[in-house]
Amino acid sequence: MAGGNFIHRVFSYLVNEVLVNSLANSRSFQRFAVKTSKQIEDISTKAAQKKQELAEQVKDFSKNFDSFKNH
Repeated sequence: MAGGNFIHRVFSYLVNEVLVNSLANSRSFQRFAVKTSKQIEDISTKAAQKKQELAEQVKDFSKNFDSFKNH
């Protein structure tokens, strides 16, 4: 049983090395990775902006509510 486990690990390592190296050297995969990274960065930036806008809207609403409540 232990020999099978060792062979599995060696096979898994070899497949992983071939796969990683082939993807790392693939222009198509590199373009895909850069494009995906840029899209995620853009989405993160937009999410941070929306979060800030929402926080400002909640702050304004709170001020307006307090003003309304006190009158």
